[in-house]
Amino acid sequence: MNEPSETPSGVPAPRPPSPLAPEPRVSFLRRMNPVLFCLFALALIFVLYQVVGGVITFVVARGEITLSNVTLVRWATFLGQLLFILAPTVWLARERHGDLPAFFRLRVPEVRHLVATMVAVFALQQMLQAYMVVQDMIPFPEDLQRMLDSLKKLLEETERVLVQANSPGEFLFVLLVVALVPAVSEELLFRGLVQRNLEAAAGWKGPVITGIIFGLYHFNPFTLVPLVALGVYFGFIVYRSGNITLSMSAHFFNNFIACSATYLRLDDNFVALAPDAAPTLKLAASNFAIFAVVFVAATLYFIKSTGHEESGEPY
Repeated sequence: MNEPSETPSGVPAPRPPSPLAPEPRVSFLRRMNPVLFCLFALALIFVLYQVVGGVITFVVARGEITLSNVTLVRWATFLGQLLFILAPTVWLARERHGDLPAFFRLRVPEVRHLVATMVAVFALQQMLQAYMVVQDMIPFPEDLQRMLDSLKKLLEETERVLVQANSPGEFLFVLLVVALVPAVSEELLFRGLVQRNLEAAAGWKGPVITGIIFGLYHFNPFTLVPLVALGVYFGFIVYRSGNITLSMSAHFFNNFIACSATYLRLDDNFVALAPDAAPTLKLAASNFAIFAVVFVAATLYFIKSTGHEESGEPY
């Protein structure tokens, strides 16, 4: 039997691997079907954030968010996003895909792409605000309308207390909790972990499906359509450019506008054409038409300046 040859240092050279040696074991997460993996990831993070995090926040708030406990609730929300959305998202991505920057498509964005998406997000936000004016005009049976109005008022008041700030320092903290951290954690979850796997299974349909899931995940029936529209747009810019940093920036910008409007005590129904005017169908239609042109122009420029060759193959 031949002895293994020696290296110049006198250490025997390693034997070549046997052709009959077993292949390395592939983890369960790596073997999962992409769609099943997405369902598993969403279910896990739903339980962690919506159930565990929700219970913790409920206990902290003692069942109601008020001005006296809103700081504690903000801290609970902040930590919940980091521990129950961001951390499990990063862990799942590492276990299934390994190279996180490449998988998440983290890149430094070009300024022209940032500007185009910011303009498009603002225009889309105004179009959706016009839609909300029309949605509020849809008649329902009197009893159902009273129930819907009560639920909507409760959700709006809760959000307003959480977002409202009375000083520049408090406003910066609100931006951290409501705009920056969600922009990072939610985008890594939805446009990163979920969309990337759905792209592998369904191609261009992945961003659309992810956007729908994104809207449903927020559990607000009154803003479902706007959230889905924003989610699909965020997914589109990532799919087109291959850069999740763009959707993070767009997500932050969208939330920044909402926080700023609340901080400046602007009415929830304001439209850019006439912020102080009462929302009417005519005003909503005009606002929608004008900003639809802006949105289309910004999006066409974005499409022209990007391409699928930048995004790489589905992971």
